[in-house]
Parts: sequence; structure tokens; C-alpha cells
Amino acid sequence: MKRIQAFVALSMAHLAIGQDINYSDPHSPAHEYHTRELNDPFTQMIEGFETGERELDYGSGRAFITSLLEHLNVPVSSQLLVFSRTSLQTRYISGKNPRAMYFNEDVYVGYIPGGKVEIISLDPELGGIFYIFDQPKSGELPVIERSGRCMNCHAVAETRRVPGLSLRSVTPGPNWGALETFRNKQIGHQIPLSERFGGYHVTGEGGFTDHKGNRIGREVGGKVVTEVLEPGTQFDWSIYPASTSDILSHLLLEHQSGFVNLVLEATYRTRAYQHIGKGEINPRQFAVLQSLGEELVRYLLFADEAEFPEGGIEVDPQYRRDFLAERREASSGISLKDLDLKTRLFKHRCSYLIYSDVFKATPDLFKQHVYRLLGEAISTKKTDPDFAYLSDAEKGAIASILRETLVDLPDGW
Repeated sequence: MKRIQAFVALSMAHLAIGQDINYSDPHSPAHEYHTRELNDPFTQMIEGFETGERELDYGSGRAFITSLLEHLNVPVSSQLLVFSRTSLQTRYISGKNPRAMYFNEDVYVGYIPGGKVEIISLDPELGGIFYIFDQPKSGELPVIERSGRCMNCHAVAETRRVPGLSLRSVTPGPNWGALETFRNKQIGHQIPLSERFGGYHVTGEGGFTDHKGNRIGREVGGKVVTEVLEPGTQFDWSIYPASTSDILSHLLLEHQSGFVNLVLEATYRTRAYQHIGKGEINPRQFAVLQSLGEELVRYLLFADEAEFPEGGIEVDPQYRRDFLAERREASSGISLKDLDLKTRLFKHRCSYLIYSDVFKATPDLFKQHVYRLLGEAISTKKTDPDFAYLSDAEKGAIASILRETLVDLPDGW
């Protein structure tokens, strides 16, 4: 609990310091969100469809989404199913027709049988670029719309006002709308597992059931009463590319969402400050960035990670293999993607997203500050009480991985 309070205190501190700056205005000349040339994976892939270099399978909805995911290098096994009506396409979503979600580190795909396909593709400097389109008929190219409506939920307080990633946890009622919501608009791996997954199906969790997933509610005497909605009891798994909504996918999506939103806020703030100051940042603004850097280092090192259930969790072996397929190893064979799953998510608690394009694109002023703080946090020569949960052995493992796999660490790091 103390760690969560510290995490929230850091967030509130930098928001209070920087509240006079409208850093997130997408129309600002500092950002030019709607006019700047895009550099996200899906935008780049669209050209391949238009030139005929890439082909999609139009045999069925399942075949289409499977082929699209293959082109985007998004594993089918990352599939999550959400049955609450928390999307633009509320009329299509229900327990009988859940919305499927798929993701890697750069692209997030939403698919509803009979509905539209939704894409969030991360531009390293601008954040989420939102697309929506009908599932095309055979032989026809998709008519792809860059959507502004998505910003109504994906550029708000819970995403730090930047075009980011939004997650909800709700109790769906008989009409699949939200009867109650949880987690106080926070996003990230610090959210207690007992407050997560509401409105989603969860598979692969073994004996762990203390979460909000797989439940539907109704109001009785002014209170919400819930009952279990087992995955697959109201829909046919065969219309989806996978037969899972695995807990590992849930945990990784939560972690990635919190990271992406935090890093994008830092990028937007730094860019806005530098634009307003014509390249200069005043002490008040620098204090905000320092606070954000401290928050990001805590996040990178899982300082506030929610407790795992006693005995750990079980996960889908296929998704585990797919997630580990692209891992950066140190010479010792260890990597930041190595999973623990008994007492925590990862063996070596430093996020693999330190390699991500959104982190690479953060302005150098901010990134170097983060690297300095990170080096101090994992130093075995001077112990920081905030990171005392990391043993010297784990700190050494993290340091060795980063030194061997990151190319832009400062000299002497």
C-alpha cells in the first residue's frame, strides 16, 4: 500500500507543478498531431495493401483478422475477450459476441465479429494513431478511416491527456453496460489484481479467482450482485482465431499501457516546454520532468507492482512462447523478458519496454535524466531505500543486461 501511495504522490506532485501548461493540445505547433508525417507500424503497412505487396485472407472474419495480425507481427495468442460495452461499437458487443483484442509492443488491434476493426498504432513521437474500418468483402481493399472519435477515451485524464492506451474494469449488467467501475481511473501494473479484468474473460489463471473478470452483475435492493460467466458458455470459440483470453496477456497489456502513457506524457511535456521556451526549459518545468523521470524509473523497476496471488499463476504456454520469441539476451543468456509468475511478473525487474520505440523517441534531455536515475537505483554501492526490494544479485543482473543490450547508455554508466 505504501508503494501505491508513493506512486500516486509522485503523479500528483508533477501534475500540480505543471498544471499551468497545456502540454497535450494536439493542435499545438509543438506537436502537430493531425498534420505531422506519421511513423507508426500500421500507417506504414497500409501502403503495402494499396500497392498489392500485401494480401489479406477474405475467406471469413476469422481468416481476415488472422491474416491482418500476421502482417502486423501481432501474435494471435495475445487474444483478450471483453464483453462489456466499453468501446465505440457498443451495439455489437455482448457476452454472446465479445470484442477481441490483440497486441504486441507497438500495435493494438480490436476485432468484433460482424463489426469494425479498430487499430491503435503507436507513433514513437505522437503516441496512438487511431484507425477504424469495416471488415472488407473479398477482393476489396479496406476503406481505412483515421478516427478522431477514439480520442474521447484515449486522450483523457486516465491516459495522462496524451493519445495513449485506455483500460477499464467494470461490472457489466444484463444489457452489458457498466453497473459499477473499479480502479479509480488508474492504469498500470500497480493496480491490485483484485480490481482488474472486470468486463473481460480471463483464462489460464489456475486457482486464482480474486479478480473482477468472468462476472456479470445485476442490481438487487440497491446493491450489485454478481455471478460467474464462464468463457465460452454464451459464444462459440471457433469464430475467434484463438480459444484463450489468457491472464498473461492481461498482465502484459496492463503493464504496457501504464508505461506507454507515462512515457508519452514525458515526450509531450518536454516538446511543449521546449517549443514555448524556444529550446529552453525553465526551472519550474524542469522540476516537472524530474518528477516524471522519478516516476518512470519506479515504473521501469516495478517498485509498485501489485502483489501476486499465493502460489503464483498459470499461463497459456503458446502465448508464453510467442512473448519470449523476441528477447534480447545478455551473454549469460538472461533477458528482461524472462518470466517469474510465482511471486511477480518478471525475474529481472526492469521493463523490456526500455527498448521500445516510444522510449527511444523521448527527448534526449529527459532520457538521459532517466538513465542517470536508473543507474543510481540499481547501484550495489549505494543502496536507495526506495529500491531495497531488489537484491544485489537482481540489480547486477539488470545492469549486465542493460549494458549489453542498450546502445545509447551514457558513458560510464
